[in-house]
Amino acid sequence: MTGMGRLAALALAVWAALGIPAMAQTTLRMVSHADIKVLDPIWTTALISRNFGYMIYDVLFAKDANLQIQPQMADHYTVSDDKLTYTIVLRDGLVWSDGTPVTAEDCIASLKRWGARDSYGQLLMADTAEMKAIDDKSFAIILKRQFGFVLDALSKVSSNVPFIMPKRVAETDPYKQITDFTGSGPFIFKQDEWKPGEKVVFVKNPKYKPRSEPPSMLAGGKVAKVDRVEWLAIADPSTAMNALLAGEIDLIEAPPTDLFPVMKADKNIELYPWNVQGSQIIMRFNQLQPPFNNVKARQAAMYALAQEDMLRAQVGDPEIYKVCNAPFICGTRFGKEYGNLLIKPDLAKARELLKESGYDGTPVVMMHQTDLQSSNNVQPVAKQQLEKAGFKIDLQSMDWQTVVTRRAKKDPPSQGGWNIFFTTNITLDSDNPGTNSFVSGACDKAWFGWPCDPEMQKLRDEFMHETDPAKQKALGDAISDRVIEQAYYAPVGQYKAFGAYRKDRLTGWLPGPVPVVWNISKKQ
Repeated sequence: MTGMGRLAALALAVWAALGIPAMAQTTLRMVSHADIKVLDPIWTTALISRNFGYMIYDVLFAKDANLQIQPQMADHYTVSDDKLTYTIVLRDGLVWSDGTPVTAEDCIASLKRWGARDSYGQLLMADTAEMKAIDDKSFAIILKRQFGFVLDALSKVSSNVPFIMPKRVAETDPYKQITDFTGSGPFIFKQDEWKPGEKVVFVKNPKYKPRSEPPSMLAGGKVAKVDRVEWLAIADPSTAMNALLAGEIDLIEAPPTDLFPVMKADKNIELYPWNVQGSQIIMRFNQLQPPFNNVKARQAAMYALAQEDMLRAQVGDPEIYKVCNAPFICGTRFGKEYGNLLIKPDLAKARELLKESGYDGTPVVMMHQTDLQSSNNVQPVAKQQLEKAGFKIDLQSMDWQTVVTRRAKKDPPSQGGWNIFFTTNITLDSDNPGTNSFVSGACDKAWFGWPCDPEMQKLRDEFMHETDPAKQKALGDAISDRVIEQAYYAPVGQYKAFGAYRKDRLTGWLPGPVPVVWNISKKQ
């Protein structure tokens, strides 16, 4: 060993003895919108699980800031002249976090698992005759008939996202949760450091190969610019804010609006509208269990509600929220609105419909997630509104992850099931009548609440295969009408999402419909 080598070895030994790292690491400490207990982003549509997926997995295609579809893990693709065969070729150098190559078989298995659970995936898989590997780096999706939204499905932004997993993981029963989190994305999940209710830890994936293009929303180069990310579970918003002000954390994904004035007063804090497209809050009915197995009871609930009161309680600032009873988002192509429904309550009509439904006064179990800042204050207001119409409401408080687990249960409410819960979805996933998860009428395969509606499925199928814009619009409006007539869910309104971060430390937070952690840099 040379003299310089001996000196370097000695320095490393001293650093190790003193517990000093040879090179300082950057750690991004952030408070997410919820704690996470369900890690499988295919098993659940919970947005915190979706965010987890974006940290450790990648996708074949992604949407950029102009909402254009770009290759991500894919290098390129071709479409046959008859538009029935899509051939996808993977980029060179793609490996899993354990160092093994990503293959076409991994992609096929992942798409099959996603297609079993996601409403968009189900539509695509219904029209898919076969997916077959051509070689290790390329595979074909062979359709039974033309499906004009193949790439749109494969670039789906939010839950469920068609994340690519290793074949051995993707072959897990889609109705069972995975336990192996080997990923293909910019970060690695440190399962040994995960402490539910306290923190989730990710570290930079040294084997990840980002694209060469500049990052743009969910597309382009996903460059991890910090060595470590910690999601800290701080349920109390004031505690999280004080930690941000004190410099103990770097970022809060979704602070409540009533804390904005305090944060605005600090010159080191930036309030950032990372999701300007916004989100939609909905109230979901369980159609398997009384009273909402009767459409008139669901309609009665719709006539009893008033969005403004719920939005004022949840969001507060009318500059940020918007009343909107369009199932597919106000101001969009398919955003058909419905007069005063959900805007001004009609209690006489609600009571009449509730009586016709045969409601027997059994308490309605409404799950109330107390720790989810996007929808944790609407429930007490909705309870009051529904009780004015004659419902008896059993408001049961719990954390969001308990809601995520419990909403998957089809048991009667008295045996651990439920009748009502609230959730949010980003507007980019809610504005397409064919693919909105909430409107599936596929019975047991439908989203939680399990509507069983052949007429809806027929309309959605026609919509997804219609190419004439005018006919698409007519079918989209018919689907919207069906949502309202059958009371699939009650739109509660829309709001923009703001985050808060230490601008004296962080740069590079990209706008998008999900919190984009890659590209964020932190000063030492």
